[in-house]
Amino acid sequence: MNRTTLDLWVGFFVAIGLLALVFLALKVGNLASASMADTYTLKAKFDNIGGLKVRAPVKSAGVVVGRVVSIGFDSGSYEAVVMLNVDKRFEFPRDTFAKILTSGLLGEQYVGLAVGGDPAFLKAGDTIKKTQSAVVMEDLIGQFLFNKAQETPAGGGK
Repeated sequence: MNRTTLDLWVGFFVAIGLLALVFLALKVGNLASASMADTYTLKAKFDNIGGLKVRAPVKSAGVVVGRVVSIGFDSGSYEAVVMLNVDKRFEFPRDTFAKILTSGLLGEQYVGLAVGGDPAFLKAGDTIKKTQSAVVMEDLIGQFLFNKAQETPAGGGK
């Protein structure tokens, strides 16, 4: 192979590598599917959102139906206010339950929507009334250790 052909092949593989890096960066940053055409906004209030981030997925039955648009703080009720953009193709009953869940043991956090049975549907701007905050791993470990310290020895200490 002559020098020009070799340089051409090296350039080709470098370009493919750069495109792959851009693709992975978009996937990691949740930017690849950030543009949903028709959406409506819902609001949910949580006591603790844990590590939930803007652009986190909103899922129902494991399917991504929207994204977290913004996260704020209500200084009146001392709760986190999460704004959700949901695709208009998906309608949810008024008694839908919103939970902050984690994919895997240490994975990213997302908002999970558990569907209720109300015949009326949520509309743009509505607030999801039933919410469940994030499970914070440090709190669980602390409770476990505290409970272990409270237990009496098996022999009763006689």
